[in-house]
Amino acid sequence: MRRRSSLAIGLVLILVGVWLLVGQWMPWLLPQFSWPWTIIGVGVFLLLLGLLTGAPGLAVPACIVGGIGGLLYWQNVTGNWESWSYAWALIPGFVGVGVVLAGLLGGDVRKGMREGSGLILISLILFAVFGSFFGALGMVGSYWPVLLILLGLLMLIRALFRPR
Repeated sequence: MRRRSSLAIGLVLILVGVWLLVGQWMPWLLPQFSWPWTIIGVGVFLLLLGLLTGAPGLAVPACIVGGIGGLLYWQNVTGNWESWSYAWALIPGFVGVGVVLAGLLGGDVRKGMREGSGLILISLILFAVFGSFFGALGMVGSYWPVLLILLGLLMLIRALFRPR
């Protein structure tokens, strides 16, 4: 396992070094990316590192970093930086996507789906609540407190019926 990790990390370092060297000597060969692509690239790097080293748990930080990079890309393109007041609520959903992906890659699909989907659902509800509260999501309107009630019910049901 240790040898495999060293080989994977060495290969990734060589590829990153070649990419950076080409960028310095022949910048016209590389596409011009906006700065959020760097953060998305770090997320992809973490995911590839997890795949190459046999560590499916790296899918969780990879999805967090990549998801935040995606949010930053959207905000950079649209100029809607105020959306951070509610967009942060998507981060638990990124964790959920990472848990699902780690379950798929690690062989424990059922556990990954169960735990990850709960985080994704909670994240979407929080996103809708805070987005509505800050006036960005008109679709929920004045009914956003209902989402809080549903989230509370979901948490109560999960706590009461969780296997011991």
